[in-house]
Amino acid sequence: MIDVQVEVPGPDPVDGPETGSLDVSAWPGLVRGAVQATLTHEGVEDAELSVTLLDDGPMRELNREHLGHDRTTDVISFALYQPGERVLGDVYVGWRQAIRQARAEGVPIEEEIARLAIHGTLHVLGHDHPDGADARSGSEMYRLQETIVTGLSFAPAPNSAPGASAGESA
Repeated sequence: MIDVQVEVPGPDPVDGPETGSLDVSAWPGLVRGAVQATLTHEGVEDAELSVTLLDDGPMRELNREHLGHDRTTDVISFALYQPGERVLGDVYVGWRQAIRQARAEGVPIEEEIARLAIHGTLHVLGHDHPDGADARSGSEMYRLQETIVTGLSFAPAPNSAPGASAGESA
């Protein structure tokens, strides 16, 4: 059985000059679908994952506390299981950072949110990539991530257009 729990920000914190007015009501289904597509692609049939979308402050705090980096980031993940056990993990996606990255890369915000959920899920499953943007983008994990993203379909969102990216995890 696959169980994916998703927690997204309420509508108030998403409204603002940097973000405009975003409708986050579709994000839980989007994230759940991205995680399930990743688990299916990897042949995982028994898993429990939670995905929480956080603003910059809490993401920076998690990054500082768990990775020693005093800055915000786009995704942090934690595998909470041992080999032979049911897959269990937590993924944290920085939604505001995802918006900045989507705009910088020219992709729909929804695509970047899904990409980061996929990226974090792959980390929970034990995949890793080298540090540094150039090395990361040529890694096997990045290619796997983009294969899964390509399998999902995204309608262009307002203020966005097509491209790619993804981040730093535990």
